[in-house]
Amino acid sequence: MDIRTYRAATMYDALAMVRRELGPDAAVLHTREVRAGGLFGWLRRARQIEVTASAGVNVPSRLPPRAEAEPVPPPEPDPIVPPRRTPAAPLPSAVFSDEVKGRLSDLQAMVQELCRQSRKGGPRDLPETLFRLFTDLIEADLDEDAARDLIERVRSAASDAELADPVLVKARVARMLESEIVTLGPISVVPGRRRLVAMVGPTGVGKTTTIAKLAAIYRLKQKRKVGLITVDTYRIAAVEQLRTYADIIDLPMQVVSTPREMREAARKMDDLDLVLLDTAGRSPKDGIKIQELKAFLTEAAADEVYLVLSAVAGAKTLAQTAQRFAAVGTSGLILTKLDEATGLGHLLPLLRASRLPLAYLTNGQNVPDDIEVAQPGRLARLILGMEAATT
Repeated sequence: MDIRTYRAATMYDALAMVRRELGPDAAVLHTREVRAGGLFGWLRRARQIEVTASAGVNVPSRLPPRAEAEPVPPPEPDPIVPPRRTPAAPLPSAVFSDEVKGRLSDLQAMVQELCRQSRKGGPRDLPETLFRLFTDLIEADLDEDAARDLIERVRSAASDAELADPVLVKARVARMLESEIVTLGPISVVPGRRRLVAMVGPTGVGKTTTIAKLAAIYRLKQKRKVGLITVDTYRIAAVEQLRTYADIIDLPMQVVSTPREMREAARKMDDLDLVLLDTAGRSPKDGIKIQELKAFLTEAAADEVYLVLSAVAGAKTLAQTAQRFAAVGTSGLILTKLDEATGLGHLLPLLRASRLPLAYLTNGQNVPDDIEVAQPGRLARLILGMEAATT
């Protein structure tokens, strides 16, 4: 019996090796996760997937056996010569453990599905560079449809020589992503002309900390006249947190609780270059609070309204939140907590669906260091895992 063992970084890679060497009808007998050694660390893992397979083993069916005809009784033995018992051949299933038998059908179905996708021209019927890039995109938290789309675009546009080079292939995908990402640039401040920029978003995304970072940059580094307004009177100690930053940086600050007070607070800061408005976190599902927020922003006559979202949130949550907050007139996007996200591929659907230009990225709590002006190339490389969020 020809039984072979394969090891690879992912289950997809291991099954591709099985299919390539043993054919589409190969049976997967066992899988397990093993610790990697040697030079495998460059693959960013400390483990491998081990698959045991064979082309010459018929996997026992888990369906009930069909009814068979009654067996014919053996002839009566010779009364003089005792019959010789021939040991029964062991059943094929006897060589498998109960655990393996319970998983064989599922694993066999997986192999068959991979082979079916290959015959249909799916991602398994790809050059090795594109196949590995596809799995990298999935691991980077990009949804499968978006990953397939990028792979097909690369395959149709790149030359054979380029497709053979994984570095060139990834660079081409990075340029594709870069072309889709629209950025806003830093807040434009003209001395003597007040610019009021509001931060909106759900609770806990880092609006107040982001405002503190921007205030420190424009006040301490660019020497602009900066002021703060907060309507975040719902969260415990939120006002005191912003007031602490204002005292450290030496900034004027106004606290408001009604739209009418907002108009007066904004008027008092007409002589400043930049006014940053911190708002209370609102649930995107609370339509009444969203409309209340819109009333505050209308009275403030905000020049820009940045939607602040956490990169830790899921793709569906991000898209729905951006859609709900569009009602308040969002004009730009700030993505926070990039350092806490396990992958950034899920940000691509948000950028495509919201059509909001990206202004800033934040990657930590340090004020004012952990913030950067968004650059299309930088975010594309972050999504592909070519660069780290923290530098």
